[in-house]
Amino acid sequence: MAFEIIDFHMHPFLDPADNLCHHKDILQLSVDTTPQEMKNAGISRFCGSVIKLAEKTTFELIKACNRDALALRERYEGAYIPGFQVHPDFIEESIAEIDFAHENDVRLIGEIVPYCHHWEDYSCPEFSVLLDHIEKYDMPVSVHSGNQDQLERMALAHPHVNFVFAHPNEKASVLRHIEIMKKCDNVCLDISGTGILRYGMIKRLVEQCGAERILFGTDYPIGGLELYITSILTEKITDRDRELIFNDNAKRLLHL
Repeated sequence: MAFEIIDFHMHPFLDPADNLCHHKDILQLSVDTTPQEMKNAGISRFCGSVIKLAEKTTFELIKACNRDALALRERYEGAYIPGFQVHPDFIEESIAEIDFAHENDVRLIGEIVPYCHHWEDYSCPEFSVLLDHIEKYDMPVSVHSGNQDQLERMALAHPHVNFVFAHPNEKASVLRHIEIMKKCDNVCLDISGTGILRYGMIKRLVEQCGAERILFGTDYPIGGLELYITSILTEKITDRDRELIFNDNAKRLLHL
């Protein structure tokens, strides 16, 4: 059975300096290779945010991430679904970016990666203000899985925001994710990052939380595409589970 595949979690780059691949010195990756690599792997659409690293984060940096994302959407002719960055240190500016995102048919916030942009606490009141504004537009928020207690408090405090926690990580983290998802109907998990090599992880998540709470993601170009596809194809789950994970859940959250 052939599946439509939407990669819910990747990080494209317009500027080579923003290529997050850990081994980019031996790979010939460029802004033009991304769509072809996705196509070669059987991925038809891909979602995520541009991440720019700097010693100090300014709003100009955050805005540049978002403008690059829009430029890449145009360059990739609709295959790329951009995610926008926001930052709690810049509340008014980030609210304006959220409004701008909505006006430009951007359907995703994140992946938000606090340690990349020099903030750590998901429970800070400034981020809560931004989440209240995001709720108005029914945009899912992809957040890097860090302090899981903070993530749980955030999800409970904003029950009408759809969160996608990124990265299952190792077994203890997976079990904690499951605890949170059982408490919070507004939380899904994408499979990108660490954890994918642990056989049975996907089956556990499906049995404990339901396949409709799991999204396919690769963290490309940090992660390799085929590795994650194979993990879904070879786990002991049903084809309907695979269809939900590969594309249906992303379509639902992103209103595709």
